[in-house]
Amino acid sequence: MNWDSKFAARTAHMKRSTVREILKLTARPEVISFAGGLPAPELFPVDRIREATDTVLAERGREALQYSTTEGMRELREWIARRMSGDHLQIHPDNILIVSGSQQALDLVARVLIDEGDRIVVENPTYVGMLQCWRPYNLNFSAIPTDADGMQVEEIPAVLRSAPHKLMYSIPTFQNPMGITLSHERRLRLAEILVEHGIPFYEDDPYSALRYSGDDLPNILTCEAQARGSKTLDGSVIYAGTFSKTLTPGLRVGWVAAAAPLIDKLVQAKQAQDLHTGTLTQLITYEMVRDGVFLDQHIQTLRATYRRRRDLMLRMLEENFPEEVTWTKPDGGLFLMITLPESMDASELLKVATTRDVAFVPGDGFYTGEDGHNTFRLNYSNAREDRIEEGIRRLGVVLKEAMAQRA
Repeated sequence: MNWDSKFAARTAHMKRSTVREILKLTARPEVISFAGGLPAPELFPVDRIREATDTVLAERGREALQYSTTEGMRELREWIARRMSGDHLQIHPDNILIVSGSQQALDLVARVLIDEGDRIVVENPTYVGMLQCWRPYNLNFSAIPTDADGMQVEEIPAVLRSAPHKLMYSIPTFQNPMGITLSHERRLRLAEILVEHGIPFYEDDPYSALRYSGDDLPNILTCEAQARGSKTLDGSVIYAGTFSKTLTPGLRVGWVAAAAPLIDKLVQAKQAQDLHTGTLTQLITYEMVRDGVFLDQHIQTLRATYRRRRDLMLRMLEENFPEEVTWTKPDGGLFLMITLPESMDASELLKVATTRDVAFVPGDGFYTGEDGHNTFRLNYSNAREDRIEEGIRRLGVVLKEAMAQRA
């Protein structure tokens, strides 16, 4: 059978994840990898998960091992709705859909909103997992440039006036890959634009709990409600959250918060896709977070560790990288991004770096066009302090040698 002749046309736009493929190359323990977007496994709450699992199986074992509703476990949706609600926005459990990791939310939203050839507004660079998920729809991406204050939202109205656009996507807080955050002023202006143009906005928010410096900012979901003069979740923002960065990615529990008509359509799509998110993992997650105390304490532990690692990486970059190289300085999240002189190619640099047992992710895969060849992403959450020190030293040597050869 010649399977290549049988594939659907959309599969021509499907490619393996650059990040996942690099992780295969860095599986050797001697390789210091800054490539993956991975939480620190030594901080996973294994004992608390074991305790929660024992409780769930002892008290609700038959329910935990049975099929469940597509919308997700009611208690967990109520907890998320309370957690997300505040003075300016009241969220009902019916506005919440539990998904199998927030990556599934991307797929479901595409299924119910995106048609072949649609135009989508994205920040540039953007999340490679979104590009991988949505590109099979043969989309036209309208790229909005970014700077230290996030997406340059004043560029958006002209783009929306130029042609009809179906959807807008962004990670406003501690963006992947750059680690930058959309400023408060730009959040308010973005909310005004959303209300004015009535375009759906996908707010991907996996990292906002992991802040190490600076002040907390309201999410776009809340800003848009205020711009509408409403306290109900019936506007244009689709919010995707996850427990993968605050508990563990292995549970695969995330959620979508959105207007009820969209949630209903997403439920229909999810029923056809996987029926429901795992009952056992939902119940374990709820058992761990329901009192609010453990989760908040665990987040403080994550913040303290990741803050040290971020600060160490920034200091090592200052000490070891050539002065022609620049980088972002994130207030939180898991990543920062390096920018090399325009004439350098990060993919070529990676080939040399891996021979020195150190790795990163070239930045071109995060861009919708031809940009990014001279950038690469570093992750600081997954490496212990001694490996951050040694890994950045190795990268510094590789960079200096490459720049000397270029000169």
